[in-house]
Amino acid sequence: MSTSRTVFLTAEWRDLLMVNYDVDPGCLRSYVPPGTELDSFDGKFYISMVGFRFCNTKYRSIFPNPLRSEFDEVNLRFYVRRWVGGEIRRGVVFIAEIVPSAAIAKVARWFYGENYVRRPMAHSLDGDSARKSIEYRWQETGWCKLRACFSGEPAAAQEGNLEQFISEHYWGYSGRPDGASLEYRVDHVPWKIWTATEAGFEGDPSDLYGNELAAVLKNPPTSAFVAEGSFVTVYDGTKLG
Repeated sequence: MSTSRTVFLTAEWRDLLMVNYDVDPGCLRSYVPPGTELDSFDGKFYISMVGFRFCNTKYRSIFPNPLRSEFDEVNLRFYVRRWVGGEIRRGVVFIAEIVPSAAIAKVARWFYGENYVRRPMAHSLDGDSARKSIEYRWQETGWCKLRACFSGEPAAAQEGNLEQFISEHYWGYSGRPDGASLEYRVDHVPWKIWTATEAGFEGDPSDLYGNELAAVLKNPPTSAFVAEGSFVTVYDGTKLG
């Protein structure tokens, strides 16, 4: 159940490429919003670079002009949790989120305090059931590319494995300038996934993520998978503290 009953947007998230790296938690502590703590899997802490497509996006009617309903996003995120009574709310924190529209970036910064930036972007999805490839790219000084190959049919993530941990966080958190945090719910069904047969990142995103995290992304990923995606509902945020 969401802490807010007001829907901010509905959409389909499709073709989610999730490339994951285990990191020293010291890289992340300065980004952890108040009221949350770093979440881990089997004693390790992860960042994920995620590329996906927003499709059939419908926003609340308060906007004077329609925003794009179809666009790409690439984000770099990590994982936190918050205790509410006896419940653990597992969530994500975004270090930066890239979209191709300045208007979308502005709205997201305003409502959620997220570090949204506008960049030229493109994606490609090629192949057949025997072998598929997916790539998301955006322009920093040069072009950055997030890519993977996969094959076969998607299947539910195995209970208790890393793919389930990465893909099934249903809360978002962001820090506010006044020292508080914002919490919001994202609802979707569990996704079916393909495990990537090869994956990686190319480019220099140090201007966006900083030198320390950019160096992590030059290493081979710990894991990578593609999720087919689903319909999602994103709710308004609730201020904490």
